[in-house]
Amino acid sequence: MPPVLPDFSNSVKLKYVKLGYQYLVNHVLMLMLIPVMAAILIEVLRLGPEEINLLNSLHFDLVQILCSCFFIIFIATVYFMSKPRSIYLVDYACYKPPVTCRVPFATFMEHSRLNLSSNPRSVEFQMRILERSGLGEETCLPPAIHYIPPTQTMETARVEAEIVIFSAMDSLFKKTGLKPKDIDILIVNCSLFSPTPSLSAMVINKYKLRSNVKSFNLSGMGCSAGLISIDLARDLLQVHPNSNAVVVSTEIITPNYYKGNERAMLLSNCLFRMGGAAILLSNHRSERWRAKYHLVHVVRTHKGADDKAYRCVFEEEDKEGKVGISLSKDLMAIAGEALKSNITTIGPLVLPASEQLLFLLTLIGRKIFNPKWKPYIPDFKQAFEHFCIHAGGRAVIDELQKNLQLSAEHVEASRMTLHRFGNTSSSSLWYEMSYIEAKGRMKRGDRIWQIAFGSGFKCNSAVWKCNRTIKTPTDGPWADCIDRYPVHIPEIVKL
Repeated sequence: MPPVLPDFSNSVKLKYVKLGYQYLVNHVLMLMLIPVMAAILIEVLRLGPEEINLLNSLHFDLVQILCSCFFIIFIATVYFMSKPRSIYLVDYACYKPPVTCRVPFATFMEHSRLNLSSNPRSVEFQMRILERSGLGEETCLPPAIHYIPPTQTMETARVEAEIVIFSAMDSLFKKTGLKPKDIDILIVNCSLFSPTPSLSAMVINKYKLRSNVKSFNLSGMGCSAGLISIDLARDLLQVHPNSNAVVVSTEIITPNYYKGNERAMLLSNCLFRMGGAAILLSNHRSERWRAKYHLVHVVRTHKGADDKAYRCVFEEEDKEGKVGISLSKDLMAIAGEALKSNITTIGPLVLPASEQLLFLLTLIGRKIFNPKWKPYIPDFKQAFEHFCIHAGGRAVIDELQKNLQLSAEHVEASRMTLHRFGNTSSSSLWYEMSYIEAKGRMKRGDRIWQIAFGSGFKCNSAVWKCNRTIKTPTDGPWADCIDRYPVHIPEIVKL
């Protein structure tokens, strides 16, 4: 028997219905204003000679005009003085390790067998992790880790810091024309290596920065410290006019390579790799015309009050007294809760009215009618053109792609960064941004969402807007390999 009613789900283009709904809700004010303006125009056209003569006969007192002008100027002055300063990202540079630092899978496993010869099970565990990690054959570790056993001294750690940070800074100076004396604010973040004098002092000494430079060194804040540094730079640039801020984000691997047998600590050896980035921020209005991006929002979420969240990424000693970073089995669940809290805050700031209304109606429906209703997940693709998800690991990217309902192209930059450079901690977001630029996808007006996770436990977001269409760069970390990407990354790479 044929159905009594047609199948409307197939006959009606629901995609276009949704697009029409979004356009209607997002432009409701403009659509309401059009008939009002049309009515006013019609009434003006219908004015007779008597009404026109009456309008011409009106006279205004000079004092009233001056008072009105003064009031308008006063309101405009208050508005512009209270408005936050615009923060521009002029440019940034990512460190590209030399080929001599490469650790192909075969090299990594050979070194693991030699370093952990007394525990073959730990070697086998690392091999299984590496097979499923999503990393490629070109990731790099610092020179000191290539020795057998690794040379983990303060001297070799400083050498790695100097190589990474100074190379990134030199590239930034070259790209922007910035001179060391023009730096007013310097922020360096490195989670696990915190020497004395600090890394920021090392930069000041190398480039002979001014004695009144405002320097900050952030440590122990995990992979999300890069966006914390951006937030700190934004706050400082709000109170210091006509200033330049340089943010350096890196992680020094040398002193933190784990040589024990605890599986929870061996994970970091398989994922973390060498990298760093230097970013120039400015509040100079003149930089508006050459800056690549301007900062729109920074939202920070900290779940450290919860004991499980606090200890899910924890530096401690194992049973043999060897120091390592322990990654909890609950890490993904805790990251999901932190992301949920962060999205709750950032959603109203960036989502169009159509998505906010659907979310609100679903929330009300669950509270009043049926708590079992599936919660509505806002479509963040309506708010952003590009997503830079911290390349902390394959599982992190998979979960965010699933929960935010993103396409393969939206997470392409994160997956390819993990494949080519590994987890470079706080600097990974900038390798991802560079990937999008290298692909020629960054257009004027595009909105970018950077999402980072870190120990503590933290989830931080930054929203940028592209100032101009960015030409495909001829330098940078992807210059010699971008034509090979994207590559297919199998679920398991048998070693």
